[in-house]
Amino acid sequence: MIQQFDKRNENIKVWIDGVLYHRDEAKISVFDSLSQGGDAVWEGLRVYNGKVFCIDEHLNRLLESAKSMAFEKIPELAYIRDAIFTTLKANKMFDETHIRLTLTRGEKITSGMNPRLNQKGCTLIILAEWKPSIYSGKKLKLVTANIRRNSPLCLDSKIHHNNLINNILAKIEANNAHVDDAIMLDLYGFVAETNATNIFMMKNGSVYTPHADACLPGITRGLIIKICSENKIPIYEKNISVTELYNADQVFTTGTMGELAQVIEIDKRKIKNQGKILEELKKLFKKRTEISGEKII
Repeated sequence: MIQQFDKRNENIKVWIDGVLYHRDEAKISVFDSLSQGGDAVWEGLRVYNGKVFCIDEHLNRLLESAKSMAFEKIPELAYIRDAIFTTLKANKMFDETHIRLTLTRGEKITSGMNPRLNQKGCTLIILAEWKPSIYSGKKLKLVTANIRRNSPLCLDSKIHHNNLINNILAKIEANNAHVDDAIMLDLYGFVAETNATNIFMMKNGSVYTPHADACLPGITRGLIIKICSENKIPIYEKNISVTELYNADQVFTTGTMGELAQVIEIDKRKIKNQGKILEELKKLFKKRTEISGEKII
């Protein structure tokens, strides 16, 4: 299992609606929409060298997701930012930290699916943990899942929601196959992403990634596309089949929690790992984390 318990997190403090609780006391109501129906949106942020990386992009996506879900009484942006910084300072976390930021539709007056039952406003949860990049130093093996990634006809991936059952079912397939993660296809059979990350491939000196139709257009994904463009590395979005991944020169995944991770095997097919583009992108990404971000003050 890639992630393990970190003893540094034994006594962390978790923010819930303006109060910092010890992790053992950090709880939400059974009437909260998160427990009633996974009715919430979330973001994962990372802290590097005393700065929160890409905070504007993450908070913008959080608020856009909440708007798309028709949340009411959404906290102000300044309030959310202050809550993040307050939580980090309370935990003395200034590096090697991952933040799970969750905004639920809030508590209901009685159990039920109708959003009109939510009359108290949103619930804001900030869970910051000591957590280095989960794929650091690890080369990934993947399997293609039978579970398909949602189409916008079903549930738009542009909404960064907490209803992650299809991703979890795909992860179960990966666990059963004794590999790290699962590739999820769209309804047409093209590669969308993995159960936890976006995916890229290299072929003949160019970088390719699936269109963000059935996948989340991740923050790290977007940054890699930008880095490629800035450094004259050919980058294209296209429909990608699993067969193309099998025969790629290199394959890697991107995500806030896992950064850039090399893939060495898909469905028992070994990936060639030819070329140096991935190593170059890792260096450029690391440099970006060193010079960017909002300082924790």
